[in-house]
Amino acid sequence: MSKPVIGFAGMTHLGLVSAAAAAAKGFSTVAFDSDPARVAALSAGKLHVVEPELDATIAAAGRLRFVDSAAELSGCDLIYVAPDVPTDDQGSSDLSGVEALLDTVRSAARSDAVIVILSQVPPGFTRRRATGDRGLFCQVETLVFGRAVARALKPERIIVGASDPVLDLPAPYAAFLASFACPVLRMRYESAELAKIAINCFLVASVSTTNMLAELCEKIGADWGEIAPALRLDARIGPHAYLAPGLGIAGGNLERDLATIGRLSAAAGTDACVARSWQVNSGRRRDWVLRILHETVLGDRDPLIAVLGLAYKENTHSTKNSPALRLIRQLAPFRLSVFDPVVGSEAVSFHGRTTVASAPLKACHDAQALCIMTPWPAFRQLAPAAIAAAMRGRLVVDPHGLLDNASARASGLDHRVLGRPARG
Repeated sequence: MSKPVIGFAGMTHLGLVSAAAAAAKGFSTVAFDSDPARVAALSAGKLHVVEPELDATIAAAGRLRFVDSAAELSGCDLIYVAPDVPTDDQGSSDLSGVEALLDTVRSAARSDAVIVILSQVPPGFTRRRATGDRGLFCQVETLVFGRAVARALKPERIIVGASDPVLDLPAPYAAFLASFACPVLRMRYESAELAKIAINCFLVASVSTTNMLAELCEKIGADWGEIAPALRLDARIGPHAYLAPGLGIAGGNLERDLATIGRLSAAAGTDACVARSWQVNSGRRRDWVLRILHETVLGDRDPLIAVLGLAYKENTHSTKNSPALRLIRQLAPFRLSVFDPVVGSEAVSFHGRTTVASAPLKACHDAQALCIMTPWPAFRQLAPAAIAAAMRGRLVVDPHGLLDNASARASGLDHRVLGRPARG
């Protein structure tokens, strides 16, 4: 059979990256979004998503067509419903966009087209929308902000939820998935929907354990950076384990899954105390930087605090649950100077005493303290001596250890790193 034509509906982060990967695999791909302005910008090569290699992948694909008419999906053999699902501060998902887009796709698609929900939805959603339709599937997305293109092109495995997982997948769907040359795991709808949450729960467990032990290291004179390599060499834990201490859970997806576990467990009468403890641990770690500032400089007369990084992690424009923005809100009375290579000044417009600098060292000028909140690769290139020369104070709060500790201390800086004693 000839290669199937693939459609994607919803050109937010998930849909855009996934459509680019399909085109890069050599499939003719139709990328639909109902916003004509967004489609026009994408067609002109102007991306609203920051993701390494995404521009180059789209430019090199040559088989990707952006459209703002759902009728264009009628030529597709396989259509993914793939908008990002927004969450509120309690981790609840707003599924209205997925619901509406699924209805649009079903109205536009051919009767023999395969439709796949790629957006993350809670257990029970797909079966409720299937209504006996064996042509509706759900597929677990496992993209990671900052590494989404690489993971879309080379997934470790593909998880597919079906009304009857024993049956073979429709030919267009099977042909498309075969191009990724990885295991395809078929299961019932609810298992696939819960699989995504299960993956994130195991990641949260690793992150929370790391943060708990890293905090202990800071107090007893141990160094987590010395301990982590021993864990990576343990076959039961592994070289790719999440062992870097962080400022709690951010980004929205992990928080949503913990909230979902809580709601499902409450409804089913099962225990979720472990998930609740992870949420408590995350909340404590989020305030690590603030506690250090209170112990050191916030008692001074109107100190200037420099903040480098506003995105919730490197290589993304997303600020969802950003530790930097949380810190800035908590520093409402104080003067701030901030810089981020991607996130614009609108992200900090709520803070009336913030100056947005044009470069990292300019943000440091005359500051009493520097907080490096996002581990952007460019920040690793900053010379501690140059930072010391620019600042008035000596405190550098560097949670992720981007600066060389020995060089920082040699430059006279009070360099604080997660998992390391204050003077170690």
